[in-house]
Amino acid sequence: MARVSQEHLDARRRQILDGAARCFARNGFHATSMQDVLAEVGLSAGAVYRYFRGKEELIGAIAGEAFAGIRGAFEEASRATPPPTPDVLLGAVLRLFLEERVEGADRQAFARLIVQVWTETLRNEELAATLAEGYRGMRAAWTGLVTAYRDSGLLRADVPADHVARTLIAAAQGFIAQQALFGDVTAGVLEDGLRGLMSMSVSESTEAAR
Repeated sequence: MARVSQEHLDARRRQILDGAARCFARNGFHATSMQDVLAEVGLSAGAVYRYFRGKEELIGAIAGEAFAGIRGAFEEASRATPPPTPDVLLGAVLRLFLEERVEGADRQAFARLIVQVWTETLRNEELAATLAEGYRGMRAAWTGLVTAYRDSGLLRADVPADHVARTLIAAAQGFIAQQALFGDVTAGVLEDGLRGLMSMSVSESTEAAR
């Protein structure tokens, strides 16, 4: 019997993950059955279960890949000189999440999938661990970016880097939630809003009042 190449195995796994993500984005996590996933990807149960035991493993893999991709983008940006400003970088992250991640799924549907993943972590310990690990990784990557901003003279040094990182992550999370609830968010909105906030000057009287 001919051996199956690793390239073929990786492509099949990618096919299953992309199809499952489209299903979850369209119909919701709990309303999607494994039969729906099988129909979407056009594979037998045996072929799919060779890679994933069920929906929980599928959603965990989708979440893990998303975090790894975003963390990689942040880490790569921190090595640029000067690094891209927060408005540019967060705009790119939102486009990755809401415009490019799942072919064939609309932005609001996929944003709702992300919110469903967050909710699912309240009852699924394995998924909660994946989410926590991803969040820690993003905080670490953003903290490295904040350090790069300081080294480039773009950011003041008297605010803890982790506080800045968590605030920027919260901005991205908030816009994903807005897209899930209202469906009127584009990456350009976040970019413009952050650019406006970044242009604010803090007066001495405001500093004294803190």
